[in-house]
Amino acid sequence: MVIARKIAYNVLVSSISKILSTALALAVIGFITRYLGKGGFGDYATVLAFLSFFSAVSDFGLYQFSTREISRPGANEEEIMANAFSMRIISSLAIFLLSFFIILFLPYSQEVKCGIIIIAASLIFSSSYQILNGVFQKSLAMDKVAISEFLGKVVQLAIVILAVKLRLSFSWIITSLLFNMVVSFCLVYFWSKKYIKLRLAFDFVYWKQFLSESYPIGIMAIVVFIYFKVDTILLSVMKNSADVGIYNVAYKVLENISFFPSMIVGLIFPIISQHIFSDKKRFFDISNKTFKVFALLTVPLVVGTLFLSNGLIYLIGGAGFSESALVLRILVFAMTAIFFSNLFNAILIAGNLQKKLMYILTFAAVFNALANLVLIPLFSYVAAAATSFATEAFVAIATGYLVFKQLNYFPRVEKITRILLSGLIMAGFLFLFHANNFYLLGFGSVCVYVLALWLLRAVETSEITSIISKRGVEEYENPISES
Repeated sequence: MVIARKIAYNVLVSSISKILSTALALAVIGFITRYLGKGGFGDYATVLAFLSFFSAVSDFGLYQFSTREISRPGANEEEIMANAFSMRIISSLAIFLLSFFIILFLPYSQEVKCGIIIIAASLIFSSSYQILNGVFQKSLAMDKVAISEFLGKVVQLAIVILAVKLRLSFSWIITSLLFNMVVSFCLVYFWSKKYIKLRLAFDFVYWKQFLSESYPIGIMAIVVFIYFKVDTILLSVMKNSADVGIYNVAYKVLENISFFPSMIVGLIFPIISQHIFSDKKRFFDISNKTFKVFALLTVPLVVGTLFLSNGLIYLIGGAGFSESALVLRILVFAMTAIFFSNLFNAILIAGNLQKKLMYILTFAAVFNALANLVLIPLFSYVAAAATSFATEAFVAIATGYLVFKQLNYFPRVEKITRILLSGLIMAGFLFLFHANNFYLLGFGSVCVYVLALWLLRAVETSEITSIISKRGVEEYENPISES
């Protein structure tokens, strides 16, 4: 089937592009940490936290809700996207203008305030191309988005290297991200013309109806920001830039891994949305297989990080960030929870349960903010990491429970004990040979894990590929006809 091959191609190209983009992102961090040091990198992380804040405030649930709506049978894709794109442009422009006012009340240096203005300008482009991702998801063309993001990262890395070589200012480091977003937007916009005739639309009656349903997702974006990024801002206010830098070197390592769950969930979200009510068997099947994929990925992630964190931190940040290794060991458990909560969140949104999801995330945000306010003055970045883990674990458990209660879905993973045993074998290998070369140890441990999976028959290739098999997508409505 042409559709099945097309999805398989998308998974392959998107995965390769995302892996390369992650490598470039980590290279960017490596140059910045060595150039700016703990304090300078802390300022950089603070500015990026405001990008997350601005993105959350301007979100309104436009991306996820528009993606869900255009995936429904008989949806007027052009009308939905025209209005959603227009709302996104206006909201991001409003945030950019408001940023000039916001910085007046922030206790930061002029350099950091200038960086916040630049990052607000980049939001116009990043939020605009994000809203178009739904078109590529439905059209099974996420490979183009991944390639666009990769080329944007190439431009960013080139500018960062130039800034380091020429000893340019902090503002040039931040400007590299703006160029990244501009390049990514231009490419995504150009490629979107193949699938949709994009235009601006100002149907205010439709806007009101759209926002009345999407606002819970928008509130969730703000809530997610609070428990995902507010720790960085609180650290920057209650501690010093060096503490922010130590925390964020570890955080950036895992943040760049988070594309795996979001990419996989992004690919299956339109299919889940289509089948969650009409074909329960197919919905359960795709959800179970996705859950197993996440188990296969998180087991070696945890084991590898616990043993190799010192080497990873040295590779990314250099010798000046050795304290970040402990933070990384704590945050890897938060990252594990994020994998599974990504899946549960998508199921809840597809099942029209975004309002109940909002309550869970709101509680998590309040807990996260209060815990950080109390603990950061006492334990600094260690407190921020521990609070992140506690928050993410709660969200994963609570959303999983809500999915079970409301949609009668409980993950059933075959051979899970064999997957865990494979992870234990990997841990044994790392324990016995921990003194060896970091690169060889990392590569060898992955090989040991994969070999253990094969010997124990914990997973078969057909199980993974069936997520994108003909059976899973032959009913899926694709604008590209089979021929």
